[in-house]
Amino acid sequence: MRGRRTEKRGRRRGPYALLPTLLMGLGAFSNLWQGETPNPWIGGLGLLTFNSLYVSVVFRGFDPKRRESAASYGLLAAMGVLTFGLSIGYGGNWLLFFPLFSLACGTLLRGRRLVVCLVVLAGCACAVAVWRGDHVSEPWTIGYGTLLSGAVTAAILTLSETVTELRATRQELARSAVEQERLRFSRDLHDLLGHTLSVVVVKSEAARRLAPYDVDAAVAQVADIESVGRQALTEIREAVTGYREGSLATELEKAGPVLAAAGIVAAVRRSGPAPAPQADALLGWVAREAVTNAVRHSGATRCVFVLDSTSERVRLTVTDDGTGPGRPDGATGGTGLKGLAERLAAAGGSLESGPGPDGGFALAAELPAGTWEPTGGRECG
Repeated sequence: MRGRRTEKRGRRRGPYALLPTLLMGLGAFSNLWQGETPNPWIGGLGLLTFNSLYVSVVFRGFDPKRRESAASYGLLAAMGVLTFGLSIGYGGNWLLFFPLFSLACGTLLRGRRLVVCLVVLAGCACAVAVWRGDHVSEPWTIGYGTLLSGAVTAAILTLSETVTELRATRQELARSAVEQERLRFSRDLHDLLGHTLSVVVVKSEAARRLAPYDVDAAVAQVADIESVGRQALTEIREAVTGYREGSLATELEKAGPVLAAAGIVAAVRRSGPAPAPQADALLGWVAREAVTNAVRHSGATRCVFVLDSTSERVRLTVTDDGTGPGRPDGATGGTGLKGLAERLAAAGGSLESGPGPDGGFALAAELPAGTWEPTGGRECG
């Protein structure tokens, strides 16, 4: 809002900065006042009309919406007619209307049209000055002043417009950066807390079931809950400071005990080289979300993680055999999956989810390979 107010103030002040140039017409006014101009009523009316047109054209030149309108070009054409008529008819100080008209052209015209207009106008000013021969300075100075007035005005206005556009672009980039950071933090918070709370719930249920029969096993589950809570605090702090980088290997290592506590057997299969760090981090988030959904919704007894990588692409597929009450028909909705899809799309990848080929639920993430660290394939269950 502050930037917009500054821009509006700049636009309001701009036209007023060009109004003092009307003082160039004081010589013509002096001629009228001293009776040195024939037909003074025609000259006075022409001077008043020219000044009015000049003010109108300059103000329109600072308004992008009205600058390219037919009315603006019509007013500029009327100024041209007056400039040539008064300069040819009266000469002398009235020739200074050429630089004023050139300045008005500089506020409206841009590019090739402005260049052609200024060159023609400067040539005409020189020709009229030579033909009249009654100006106090050399004819070429009228042409040079005419050319310079329009060129400098257009250059200054173009620079001002560029600065305004750059300022608006910078503000838009800052706003976009804030939105992206908010989105990143909301995704991280959802993934961290959703996974952690799911693990805590599963461990708590296991501890409750084991407590009447095996106190030591129940205590071990409680200890796991404490460990998960401490790890969650660390991850949340890292997410807040923006330094957290996930790891597929770490998430797969954590997945085994979590799924086992929920009565799900985990199997991991790998083939091909290890993914680059960026892809590995993104696939870590995919594995975490898959484990969270399997624990919370699936009712599965088996969950399989398959990582296939080549020199060009890496693909992680997670399938389970569950049809739990949270997704009786393999529903694919959910904030976590939508956030993952957006992350992978931003990295040039894709995310697919839905019913598996043999029933249950399947989640497949694919990413560009990037750079790779060669390792041998392995399979574990």
